[in-house]
Parts: sequence; structure tokens; C-alpha cells
Amino acid sequence: MVVALLSIELHLPGSRSLKDKRMVLRGIKDRLRKFNIAVAEVEHHDLWQRAGLGVVTISTANAHADRELAAVVAEIERLEPGAITRTEVEYLA
Repeated sequence: MVVALLSIELHLPGSRSLKDKRMVLRGIKDRLRKFNIAVAEVEHHDLWQRAGLGVVTISTANAHADRELAAVVAEIERLEPGAITRTEVEYLA
């Protein structure tokens, strides 16, 4: 069993308030429901234009977890082009 954690940092220049930021993040999280993952906002709760998301998936192989997390990154990039500033993947085996 492999547990993969994807940390994503986002810059949301269109957000003018925490309410705007929450609307954008809610839309992203709703669209990610089709994947076999769990997602939560884990950093930068008080900043309007910055967000940190944690995405976790469980799989039997690293390759499958990589594909799943790459699809998540691609979906976020499709929804909010240019918003991703940093990604990092960790494996817990």
C-alpha cells in the first residue's frame, strides 16, 4: 500500500476577499470529487490571494498514485490556469 501526499500552493490574483478565495477553492474541490482522493485547505487560511491544498490518495503502486495526482494537477490547471505556483509529492509507505 502506498499513500501519496500532494502539496499544492496556489496564487489567486482575482480574489479580493476571503469569501472570493473560498468560492474559488470550493469550485476546485467540487471538481476534484471525480478523482479517488481527499483534499483540504491546509495553509494560508488568512490570506486572500494565497492557498495551500493537501491532496491524498491511496494506491497499490507508486505509478498509479503518480497518475492520479498528475490528473489532479492537470484539472486544477484547467480550472484556474496559472494559479499553481508549487507542487510537491511525498510518499508514505
